[in-house]
Amino acid sequence: MMDSSAFVDQAFQGYQASQQTAAGQSAGKAAKKMSLEQINEVAQDFEAFFVSKMMESMMSGIKTDGPFGGGQGEKVFRSIMVQEYGKEVVKQGGFGIADAVQKQMLKLQEVHGE
Repeated sequence: MMDSSAFVDQAFQGYQASQQTAAGQSAGKAAKKMSLEQINEVAQDFEAFFVSKMMESMMSGIKTDGPFGGGQGEKVFRSIMVQEYGKEVVKQGGFGIADAVQKQMLKLQEVHGE
């Protein structure tokens, strides 16, 4: 299993590669540094995704009953609802994952930005 810093390293390198491709830069040139706002947004999106996946696992065992429960519509609605719950958890302070990801991304940017 990959530790969190290795995962963040991989995600950051993927972001840099996509930025180079999008900007038409050659592989030999350094990638443009991300602004603090961009790093914060990526870190919060990562935490929201993580929290959503955790909640999705927690809610997977909840059964619906009654005449209007279940079906494909509820699966779609529950998926959207869980994503929004994840975003709201992050807005309310989250679990601190975004802070750790942001610190790691800033650290990587210093190392790889030279």
